[in-house]
Amino acid sequence: MLCHPRLPLAACLDSTRPAVHVWECAEGQVNELASVGAESAPYDAPGWDRLERTPVVAWHPHDPLLVVVTEGQIIRWTPDGLSAADGFPPGAAYQNLAFSPDGSTVWASPSSDPEDTPWETSDAIALASGHVAKGRWWDTAAVEHPAGGLVTAYSSDQGATLVLFAPVAGGPAPTPMRFLRRALILDADGYEAPLFSPDGRHFAIRGNAYDQSLDIFAFPSLRRVLSTTLGEPSPGHPYPDEWLEQNRAWSRHNIAFGGQPDVLWIGTPAGALIALDLAEQRATEYDGVLSGSGVTALATTSGGHLLAATADGGLALLFLRDATRRPAPDAAEQRAAVRSFLDSSSEVPGDGDLEAHLLLTDGQRTWAEDDLETFTSAEPSDPMWLRLRAAVNKVREERT
Repeated sequence: MLCHPRLPLAACLDSTRPAVHVWECAEGQVNELASVGAESAPYDAPGWDRLERTPVVAWHPHDPLLVVVTEGQIIRWTPDGLSAADGFPPGAAYQNLAFSPDGSTVWASPSSDPEDTPWETSDAIALASGHVAKGRWWDTAAVEHPAGGLVTAYSSDQGATLVLFAPVAGGPAPTPMRFLRRALILDADGYEAPLFSPDGRHFAIRGNAYDQSLDIFAFPSLRRVLSTTLGEPSPGHPYPDEWLEQNRAWSRHNIAFGGQPDVLWIGTPAGALIALDLAEQRATEYDGVLSGSGVTALATTSGGHLLAATADGGLALLFLRDATRRPAPDAAEQRAAVRSFLDSSSEVPGDGDLEAHLLLTDGQRTWAEDDLETFTSAEPSDPMWLRLRAAVNKVREERT
């Protein structure tokens, strides 16, 4: 589920087939406006078929324009209806799509050029002219900081995921993302797109391919303030099979920041909502809000309300009322945080090995690439990516 950042619109993916439904969320009502791919054949059993056929969507940052990549087509929706999307390379089969913050460019990966090495390059497309520029490969939706001036995207593989940051450069020419040296590194892959708080002081990441993890980082420090696994049993849990079934029931799209910048909302398989207050360091659970139907997706509308999709096919617009609502920092403070982050780093060269130029942190420790090249001794408590790096380096050292 993806809400338009400035208009009362939402795009919801169908759970049964590669279809996208467009909804209007205004005046306390949720009304369906259109569907893309409603006639598509249902998904087969969960597996690669579903992964390959799941649609990719992106909202224009200002206009009521949705671009959908599905079933070998690129389709645009506007209030005037559905049509084939112009300006894209013929035969493009993108798996990741995002508009640049000014709306003039679409970032897409992997590259549409059949001569490029797969999973190494991406496209930057100027929709007005159709001109395509090449950039580094990235995956998962590119997300803009609330103050503007900075976007973040991933570069993932099974061993680790890099959370990369890129300054925003506007203009009519297609400009690929140019990443900064400062980056986060996470274990494994399969993470959902990062989610910034309204004030930009935190961002949350759901994933990964193996665990129902939830990590929250402070910005601009990139300090990790929370790391947990949703649905994880307490030590000595007497019903491991029951826990595994419940763990699989958690949606990976179940978090959203509401009106309070320090409160992250979490939807549960039981249909409850949990308000995680980062400032007060406490969690409050609200039962019965969604009549006990499990939360399959949670998002924040342009008006600051929660939009929840449920396992029974429902869609609920939730209005949050809280007398203790905290004011967000003013725009100048938010922009200063972005400038501070940009000033603390420099851009990675446009070619060559990306990781060779990165200054990596996991939110607690920091490593330059030179540090990792000689690292051969890891502790059992270290993250898996670091233990793998140490093992590879040790084998290389012994062979040398």
